[in-house]
Amino acid sequence: MKVLQLNHIALHVADVAVSAAFYRDVLQLEPLPRPAFDFPGAWFRLGEDQELHLIGDRDSAVHSASRGNHLALKVDDLDAWESHLQRLGADHNPRRVRPDGGLQVFLPDPDGHWIELLGFDEGRR
Repeated sequence: MKVLQLNHIALHVADVAVSAAFYRDVLQLEPLPRPAFDFPGAWFRLGEDQELHLIGDRDSAVHSASRGNHLALKVDDLDAWESHLQRLGADHNPRRVRPDGGLQVFLPDPDGHWIELLGFDEGRR
């Protein structure tokens, strides 16, 4: 008996349309078909076989921070991602370097959920 992998992350959002636009346009995630649940939401592909599920009608505070609750996405080219965020005028923190050499850029989504974009120099992970 074992856990096979992470299947999906679910985030509670106030406005599905606003959040869906952020994840589609800013983070470049591919929208996925979503079953006809009786509550609003949107689904997106994360990598090859994992998903992000947005669940609408959030009415309580979000508690998220770069050193607290956050979602980390490994990206292919952090330089390109930083340029993309700058072109869009997307709010994001300056790049940081982790002690293991990982390169991090943090940005908030429309609800205040913090997203980490994680990259590595050539030859690392």
